Amino acid sequence: MLIISGYMYIDPSVLELFMGELKLLANAVRQRDGNLSYNAAVEDYQTGSLLISERWVDQDALNAHLIKTDTVEFINRWQGKMKGELFKYDACNERGLMDG
Repeated sequence: MLIISGYMYIDPSVLELFMGELKLLANAVRQRDGNLSYNAAVEDYQTGSLLISERWVDQDALNAHLIKTDTVEFINRWQGKMKGELFKYDACNERGLMDG
């Protein structure tokens, strides 16, 4: 499994518009083969800071998502208006929070 996690920064003046468009994209992404979760939460409205969390079954599923028309169009529309500090992690030992 792959985990994508980190922060996105959006100009606060367009944050509401961005979140509306992201919600539409997220609804489609969550239906894609290989997507386990796809979430964004506003951490700070004044700075436009968002916490991003995604889970994918593998790199092929993530690659397929990244070349989908709606994903590419979203990125192109917001390029230059968003900054990201996103990282990808390989998870090989998934277990419950309280499991040893």
